[in-house]
Amino acid sequence: MISNSEMTRIRRQMQRRIHDVVAERRRARLLEAHTPDPTAQPTTTQPLTPAP
Repeated sequence: MISNSEMTRIRRQMQRRIHDVVAERRRARLLEAHTPDPTAQPTTTQPLTPAP
């Protein structure tokens, strides 16, 4: 049987691991959002011309 202190230690360890994974995924998403995609096509904007 697991003692209360052992259960608390395991729970804290799991929470720390979850926190680390969430933080790592957040960093990856932020880096992905700020890194330009080299395969992306350049966007060209044309000025709007008023209809006659």
